[in-house]
Amino acid sequence: MARAVTLLVVAVVLALSLWFSAAAVMPGLAAEHGTTLAALAGLTTATQLGFVAGALSLAATGLPDRRDPRVVFAASAVVAAGANAGLLVLHPEGWAALASRFIVGAGLAGVYPVGLKIAVGWSEARRGLITGFLVGAVTLGSGLPHLVVLTGGPDWRATIVATSALALLAAALVFGVGLGPFHRRAARLRLGVLGLAWSDRRIRLAFAGYFGHMWELYAFWAWVAAIAAASSGAVVANPRAFGAAVAFAAITLGGLACVPAGWFADRIGRARIAGGAMVISAAAGLASAIGFGGAPVIVAALLVVWGSSIVADSAQFSSLVADNAPAESAGSLMALQTALGFALSALTVQLLPWFAGLAGWPFALAALAIGPILGAAAMGRLDAMGVRRPAG
Repeated sequence: MARAVTLLVVAVVLALSLWFSAAAVMPGLAAEHGTTLAALAGLTTATQLGFVAGALSLAATGLPDRRDPRVVFAASAVVAAGANAGLLVLHPEGWAALASRFIVGAGLAGVYPVGLKIAVGWSEARRGLITGFLVGAVTLGSGLPHLVVLTGGPDWRATIVATSALALLAAALVFGVGLGPFHRRAARLRLGVLGLAWSDRRIRLAFAGYFGHMWELYAFWAWVAAIAAASSGAVVANPRAFGAAVAFAAITLGGLACVPAGWFADRIGRARIAGGAMVISAAAGLASAIGFGGAPVIVAALLVVWGSSIVADSAQFSSLVADNAPAESAGSLMALQTALGFALSALTVQLLPWFAGLAGWPFALAALAIGPILGAAAMGRLDAMGVRRPAG
């Protein structure tokens, strides 16, 4: 199991570097083309919408449950890598660039939920820890482009080339991952099972908690570098580098937090850990709003705390669905969960800079705390129900 999970984690890290490749190079793109960050927000939104479309397609067709998920993963990573490279030759404000990012997102829908399908097949009792490793990998992959920006010099093209190459490597690595003893393949397509997202109260609450989580997560990831740079622009010598450093630290430390969160979730309850993480996240978001524009070291620390807690709960929503869904249909339900959550995140990613321009960054950051507050309430209800613990 250890070898398979390790290979899967590495493959997910490499493939998910595509997700925020455009966001990481956005300052360079804006400077080269004489435009603004807000004008390029559509690149990140298109990625989110592409993911939604891809995940809905997977949920509707049941591919993660009816086919070898490794083949789906590899093919999706290759498609996403090719589309990501399109940014090298396309004008960032054109429809073609938006289409390329849409395809990147659609391809990554075959990486993240499908990777979760592979992961939950390896254990029931340690499902929280295993999915914690996987979501940590997603987080590290999302932060990787910021590291490439810091180490790859001023040319944004190096980041795009590097992330496409990493995704191709991921496609090759996933074939070394075995399928676990709890992996189940559906014999046929069963669209009716998707109705469990509403009819089963436990699954419904797991979905609701995930929506509160997604309200803030990708908006934070997409704009944290710009937030840090805007907060410290009048003080630090290189706001762009400062923002990239804060973003990398905030995102990657969040990825590392997923592992102990998963370990504790298997022992004291997944809903309880998810709700606690959202309480911390909401508090950190409000503190960041209050501290915005203050001493750079304080703002950086607040954003890092926010980033460390904002994703620690993520794996548990998938685990809660897997715990309560029929094993042969878990992949489709997790794909539906992520599709709807990412549809919500596309809205907040697009609107956050607009709202910041209208009301200021402090109010925009405070607005993000609404999601985790509501999500924590849903997790409190689910925890009170006494979620079925896996056996074995």
